[in-house]
Amino acid sequence: MRDQFTEHLNEHFSFLLNTPFLIACSGGVDSVVLVDLCAKLGLDFALAHCNFKLRKEESDGDESFVRELANSYGKTIFVKQFDTEDYISSHRGSVQMAARTLRYEWFTELLGSKNYDYLLTAHHLDDALETFLINLSRGTGIDGLKGIPAQNERIIRPLLPFSQEVIMAYANEHGVAWREDSSNKESKYLRNAIRMDIAPNLKSLHPNFLQNLQTTQQNLQQSQKLVQKYIDGLKTDLIKPKNDFLYVEIEELLMLDPLESHLYEIFKPYGFTDTNNIKELLTSGSGKELHSKTHRLLKDRNALLIKERELGMPMSYEISKQILEIDEPVAIRFELTSKIGNSNNNTIYVDKEKLNYPLLLRNWEKGDYFYPLGMTGKKKLSKYFKDEKVDQFSKENQWLLCSKDAVVWVVGRRMDNRFKVTESTKEILKITLLT
Repeated sequence: MRDQFTEHLNEHFSFLLNTPFLIACSGGVDSVVLVDLCAKLGLDFALAHCNFKLRKEESDGDESFVRELANSYGKTIFVKQFDTEDYISSHRGSVQMAARTLRYEWFTELLGSKNYDYLLTAHHLDDALETFLINLSRGTGIDGLKGIPAQNERIIRPLLPFSQEVIMAYANEHGVAWREDSSNKESKYLRNAIRMDIAPNLKSLHPNFLQNLQTTQQNLQQSQKLVQKYIDGLKTDLIKPKNDFLYVEIEELLMLDPLESHLYEIFKPYGFTDTNNIKELLTSGSGKELHSKTHRLLKDRNALLIKERELGMPMSYEISKQILEIDEPVAIRFELTSKIGNSNNNTIYVDKEKLNYPLLLRNWEKGDYFYPLGMTGKKKLSKYFKDEKVDQFSKENQWLLCSKDAVVWVVGRRMDNRFKVTESTKEILKITLLT
């Protein structure tokens, strides 16, 4: 195995031969063998161990073992103890998901704060089979079946070509000691049930079952690349930037066949994977929307709009008479002028004496109204937006420049007739939206 491991590193991860890295070491046979292989190659690494405090004395015993292991190889070790049960009670979810989240958050923190470029984990070929079966049982596409990636940014899994049997044989042959995790024998966990009951039966079907699985997953990875190339081209044609969001014509989506697969691939990067919900959105009324952890997907007339979710944005800003220019939340310049120039959506001229300071820059609200320039009557902004076919996201981001309770300017669109310059105006204030 050592020769094969060396060859594998030279072919795929030769950069590890000359760069410091971390090894995630639980104390189990897989991670200990990985430590031993890297040590015998004289590589520059340190160990990172997570103590989740779930098995009390046994967890502490694992920590002591890994500390001694690091010492025996003359390596630095980083240890993190977690209150996993407290995390689960406050965040919900399973033990496995909680441990995974805590583990990788800490690994990311370590890589960011210490002088190590990569982190190696001991996932192997049997892990790939178990993950394949778990995803298959839950329902998935190519992404869920193509296997565990050998490298995911700074996380590297160099043992993926090797089976558990090969790793165990190496450990026994070279006298490598390890710790057994008693929770690995609890069949209440899905992965354990697959490992103990299902995987052995599958592997007995063919002497090269694991190697054939590896070949299948490599083929799926190649297929996924072809699909992704097609989807990337399709998204370039379909998804158009507009203001600070993305815009997709529903008519063009409905022409895609098969619709469900296309919807999944197009909207998956934004966190939307339930194609039934997306299909319903296509035929729903304007204003209905879906939320993912990162984005909003909104039906607006004949289009779907995609926008990142925003939290905690201030809703109003005061502007004193002394302020000549602001940068946030939008860039606006205020300047006195002796005459009226060309007015447009981004430049207005107002009678300064009609303004009550401080001015207020705020988001529009339902019930707001103004007197559009050129009209004598008032108009609700909701009606104005509808007539102008302003989409929902643009409405949400619309700023109003106000003098007390009166709207002076629907910023970037239209000013209020009450503040226009007349023959009796003494001071003309030019207000410009800087784009």
